[in-house]
Amino acid sequence: MSEALRNRLEPETRPEPPVRPEYERPLEPLADATSDQALPLHQRLWQRAWLRKTLILICLALLWEITARLKANPLLLPPFSAAIKALVEDALSGVIPARTLNSLDVLIKGYAAGVVLAFVLTSVAVSTQIGRDLLSTLTSMLNPLPPIALLPLALLWFGLGQASLVFVLIHSVLWPLALNMYTGFTGVPETLRMAGRNYGLRGLRYVLLILVPAALPSIIAGLRIGWAFAWRTLIAAELVFGASSGRGGLGWYIFQNRNELYTDRVFAGLIMVILFGLLVENVLFRELEKRTVAKWGMTR
Repeated sequence: MSEALRNRLEPETRPEPPVRPEYERPLEPLADATSDQALPLHQRLWQRAWLRKTLILICLALLWEITARLKANPLLLPPFSAAIKALVEDALSGVIPARTLNSLDVLIKGYAAGVVLAFVLTSVAVSTQIGRDLLSTLTSMLNPLPPIALLPLALLWFGLGQASLVFVLIHSVLWPLALNMYTGFTGVPETLRMAGRNYGLRGLRYVLLILVPAALPSIIAGLRIGWAFAWRTLIAAELVFGASSGRGGLGWYIFQNRNELYTDRVFAGLIMVILFGLLVENVLFRELEKRTVAKWGMTR
């Protein structure tokens, strides 16, 4: 009998495999080890978004100052330093704060009314077929219409006052916000919709508890677009329309100084408009995103 056949028939006679000796290796204490290395100071500073944006603004201001100095015509393009000086003077005298509050008063009324109407119209659109047809028809007709083009009609209908400006602002906010809200509502996964129906949610509770949280990224985007449209529409309307109810806003402040050839104050008003836009965009809406969609992991 061969050796291979003998080993196959008698497995108990095969030799046992060698046993590797066991040993323990002591680990170094974690307190003495560094898990990661701190980034250099310039890299840590560069990761700050506010610092990068501030540097961009400083570069733009320096470019403006150099261009104005080379142009040497303050009537056409005053230096950045002159515009800032005029801004500080009128801010300390109370002119710019009063004008800003007047603009904000009208803006908040028109923006809030536009948001409420957009929510109602979109809620009807996602609930009924006639609502969807109504929203589609109205947005196709009125969304391309410039808000400032309705100002003459607003003056005929509502007269000289805040009501005319509020009407124009509602038009500028309503349609882009309604489109974004409807897009967000229709993009809600069917699983969430079925979960809401299984819990017995219907009507307004179904919209508020299921559709609104799921479509919040699109809603916030619509709020941003509506805010930008409303702010620039208000400034343009004040430039054309002037004061409302005896009170003028930032647009009226720019218009008055343009007539009197105070170009530095014209740029001071424009800087104030830009600063307020930056404040709302980078503080209000950014904080809203942090506390909602970013916290919930709905955006990158």
